[in-house]
Amino acid sequence: MRSEIIHLSICSVTIVLSCLLTACQRPAADIVHETKEAPKSEKTTPDLTQICQNLKQEMRDMNAQRTTLAIEQVNQDIRLCLPLMKFSEQKELMNLSQKMYQNFLHLDRTSIQQQAFENYVLDQAAYPTIQQSQFEQLNIRDQYLLRHKGQAYIELIEQDGDQIAYRRSPQYLAKVFAPYLPEPEKVFIENLAEQNTQALLKNNSINLSPDEIAKRAIFWQKYIQDYPKSAYLSDAKILKNTYSNLLFQGIESAPISVHFESQSDIDIASWIAIKRLAKSNDGELSKQAEKFQQFINMTTEQRKQKIQLSAKEQNKLENKPQLLLLSQLNQYLNLYPMDIKRAKRDCFSDAICSSS
Repeated sequence: MRSEIIHLSICSVTIVLSCLLTACQRPAADIVHETKEAPKSEKTTPDLTQICQNLKQEMRDMNAQRTTLAIEQVNQDIRLCLPLMKFSEQKELMNLSQKMYQNFLHLDRTSIQQQAFENYVLDQAAYPTIQQSQFEQLNIRDQYLLRHKGQAYIELIEQDGDQIAYRRSPQYLAKVFAPYLPEPEKVFIENLAEQNTQALLKNNSINLSPDEIAKRAIFWQKYIQDYPKSAYLSDAKILKNTYSNLLFQGIESAPISVHFESQSDIDIASWIAIKRLAKSNDGELSKQAEKFQQFINMTTEQRKQKIQLSAKEQNKLENKPQLLLLSQLNQYLNLYPMDIKRAKRDCFSDAICSSS
């Protein structure tokens, strides 16, 4: 009896092994076939129409309690919808995106938190291994934004006057919007974004070399010629005029000259850039550079004879020799006076100009 049981057990093991071997030896094609036939989980296709219909409201709803992940998702939806829009709608979306980031970056700090924020950022720039205890003194939203700096086009800048602030990077419009815009507007945004990556003013001085200023003036002069129907034509003219003024005059707190009486009275780097421009073939700017050299070589009497100011202007500036000089220079070079800090249009913070 016992031998029969052993025999049956051996047979059972043999059968199981045989089955296993058979399964292992089945053709690979059968296994693949079964895999293909396995039921798949259904994936819902995003409704693009619905996404675009909801987009504006999503942008309006953005606030300072949301995450960088949330704003990046909205930016992704913007990329999906822009190709389906007319330029007028794209411009509306750009305006909304500015408000969206303003709401996202809005902060209500106490005076103590404001001081702690400025100290922390400045100290961290000097000492990257700053203590965690200082970080914990910050407003909770500041802690979040500093941890996620660099994400969702958020960056920190030092504004003129040593003020530290968050801003949406100028590259935001260049990367998210520009690829889907008409050519003139695309070129405008991409180039202004690149230029405004670097602050124009710092410590009440111009933060650019005269060569770079001349280069930018030439670019905007050419842009005006190449894209006379651009939606941003008037802003391009502001930029061209601003950089022309910076090149030939400087700013009030950092002029390129005091008396404009001789070559030795002109900032050396500015004189070299102007002299080079006068020898080039860059249209109006080259002519202005030539006239600047002529102006420098004129005597006070020659200026009075050749540059006729109105009687009203003459009387107004009679006892203000420095302002009289600048007024004569403006008229002789056909420059339009400007004050960057009090300008009605801010063209130096983002990839488009905005009302100040």
